[in-house]
Amino acid sequence: MKKTEEKSGKTDFKATMSGLESTLETYLVGKAPSIPENIKEIIVKFSPWLTLIFFVLSLPAILFALGVGTILTPFSYLGGLRVGMSYTVGMIFTAAVLVIEAIAIPGLFKRSLSAWKLLFYASLLSGIQALISFNLGGLIIGMGLSLYVLFQVKSYYK
Repeated sequence: MKKTEEKSGKTDFKATMSGLESTLETYLVGKAPSIPENIKEIIVKFSPWLTLIFFVLSLPAILFALGVGTILTPFSYLGGLRVGMSYTVGMIFTAAVLVIEAIAIPGLFKRSLSAWKLLFYASLLSGIQALISFNLGGLIIGMGLSLYVLFQVKSYYK
C-alpha cells in the first residue's frame, strides 16, 4: 500500500507540472508575441556558454556568500523571526536554484528537453522565492521574462 501512495504522489506531481507546463505553453507561445527564429537560435546557441561563464565567474562570490551566510545566519534572527526566516529561506532557495542550473548546463549544450525542464523548475523555484520574500517585482518581471524566453525556445530542445 505504501508503494502505491508513493507512486500516486509522483504521478500527481508529474500531472500537476505537466498541466502547468501546457497552460504556460498555451499563453507564452500560442497567445504571446513570438520571438523571431534567428533570435531564438542565438539564445539557444549562446545561453549555455553564458550560463557557464557567469556561473564560473560568480562562483567565488557564491562561495563567499554561502560561507558568510552560514556565519551570519544566527545573527539574522536578532532582527526578529521574520527577518531570520526570510534570510534562511532565501539562502536555501538560492542554493537550490544554483545547483539545478549547474546540473542543467551539460544538457543545454546537447539541447536536451530534460535540461530545459531543469531550467523550468529553477525558474519556478525563483518565483516561489520571490513570492515568499514579497518581491513582487522579481516575481512578475523576473519570472515572467524567464518563463517567456524558456517557452519561446522550448521547441529547440528534444
